[in-house]
Amino acid sequence: MSRIALLIDQDGPFTRAAVLVDDRLTDLHIDRSDRPSLLGHVFLGRVERIANSLEGAFVDLGGVTGLLVAGDARKPDGSRPAKRPNRIGGLLRTGQSILVQVKADAIGDKGPSLTMDVALPGRFLVHTPFSPDVAVSKRLGTGPERAALADRARALLSAAGLPANDSPANGSLQGGWILRAGAAGASDGGLSRDAMALHALWSAVAQAVSSGPPRLLCPGPDAFARAVIELGATPPDAVIVDGGPLDGGALHRRVAAWFQERAPELSPRLTRHTPPGRLFDQRDLDTAIADLLDRRVALPRGGSLVIEPTEALTVIDVNAGDRANPLDVNLDAAAEIARQLRLRNIGGIIVVDFVNLRARSDADRVLAALTRAVDSDPLQTQVYGMSKLGLVELTRARRGSALSALLSSPITGVPITGVA
Repeated sequence: MSRIALLIDQDGPFTRAAVLVDDRLTDLHIDRSDRPSLLGHVFLGRVERIANSLEGAFVDLGGVTGLLVAGDARKPDGSRPAKRPNRIGGLLRTGQSILVQVKADAIGDKGPSLTMDVALPGRFLVHTPFSPDVAVSKRLGTGPERAALADRARALLSAAGLPANDSPANGSLQGGWILRAGAAGASDGGLSRDAMALHALWSAVAQAVSSGPPRLLCPGPDAFARAVIELGATPPDAVIVDGGPLDGGALHRRVAAWFQERAPELSPRLTRHTPPGRLFDQRDLDTAIADLLDRRVALPRGGSLVIEPTEALTVIDVNAGDRANPLDVNLDAAAEIARQLRLRNIGGIIVVDFVNLRARSDADRVLAALTRAVDSDPLQTQVYGMSKLGLVELTRARRGSALSALLSSPITGVPITGVA
């Protein structure tokens, strides 16, 4: 069985959470204090201006202006309008106070994208305060197990005093729930604890709405929390925290407090790294992270990937090398592409130019391998098939900044030395 380790460190403005499976880096989450992400933050905002030409509204978040389009807007009571498409002028007015969540960080000269469909993620559940009842992740298939899991969740929620069959638009604070893929392997206690923690978080947000806008009501999860949330029902075997020589144990205490509240069964697995040396140096993770900024990635049986981000999309070229078997190279490339997309946090449109294959059956094998490889990605990733030229188009949901942008200087665009 694979061994999973979660390593958390603080280095200058960076707080990093690295997931290693059998000592190989598989996921990386980074927060940057001098350039903080707003992703997942819940704000009480004020509508600055209705932009009918965009079918959207510009919302003041307090020093930052975000865009809320009509498809992500709700009526003042939290309900959805009966008619679609929504007309923004019929939903919002200038000066109105509204509860919004940041669903995408600012990119270039575009401000953050907002939604009124607030969703609070947990390890096994996502709390959706403005949607009634229980939904089940599509990753859990279509069989009878889905209905059984939903019924189990409803019973647990009801026992905890959190029924999920009332709409908050009618005055209830309960709202709805989405069962994540990890919920199938979670214990009753884990599901109930997750629900109670998320409900308490939402209750605090709802009580703070009475204050004047604009203001932050609830920040999104920290880097280490995102790592644990995405692991779901596959918890780390060890969690090691290194806050650095000047930290005084503050990072370890912060992580320990979150574990005690949200994942107490993992608390015994939490330890504090002790010198000599830094944790990421000992595991050679700084080198591994620096390699993620290189455009070329070597493949295990020869060949390589060349990853080229552009403004519109990301292009990945698969090179066979001198003597490598084209099918083997493509199969290796499929697994490595899925890994690189996650580690580099590449989103949007991706086009892969695989090595040409003569047999259609070989092309089908490569396509199936890529589809399986991206299936475990926590972000929605869709593979659209292979063209006659061996090109594969896929899309991956965006979440925060790409690693290359996150680790670069905001002035020069050059990677910051010592970190990556």
